[in-house]
Amino acid sequence: MNQIDRFDWAILNELQDNARLTNAELAQRVGLSAAPCWRRVRALEEAGYITGYHATLDRHKLGLGVLAFVRVDAAQNTADITQGMEESIRLLPEVTSCHYISGAGTFELQVVARDLESFSGFIRNVLLRLPHVKDVHTTFSLGEVKSSSSLPLPAVPTNKTAASHKQP
Repeated sequence: MNQIDRFDWAILNELQDNARLTNAELAQRVGLSAAPCWRRVRALEEAGYITGYHATLDRHKLGLGVLAFVRVDAAQNTADITQGMEESIRLLPEVTSCHYISGAGTFELQVVARDLESFSGFIRNVLLRLPHVKDVHTTFSLGEVKSSSSLPLPAVPTNKTAASHKQP
């Protein structure tokens, strides 16, 4: 897939909004027949534009009342240490996202926990015991204004937008 066109963009927009659409519903919404729509979805998956499908869960209903942002400082920032820390962090189910950051700190984590006591235990018994962790700095979410995994895709891309998304 060298370039995505307006139908591909429309498919991405629709699936991002509702990944449970049937192929027939998706095809109707984007103005294609079922078979070409199915082939395009498969091509978008194979090219890596679509990386998966998931259900969005309500963390409060699941008993995860604490959402924290934790900046982790490494003792040293070498390639080996950073890679080792990345591998360790990937294994922690409490960490819902991790970013290698610029400025103060090495990583910024998004962490969920049942309550403050379990969060505190996670910090003391898990995070601070990872190799090469020098310090952690935590801020807590007091209320969620917006949470989305949707990307701001254009409804109908311009030729310039579509051309800038060519696959190598």
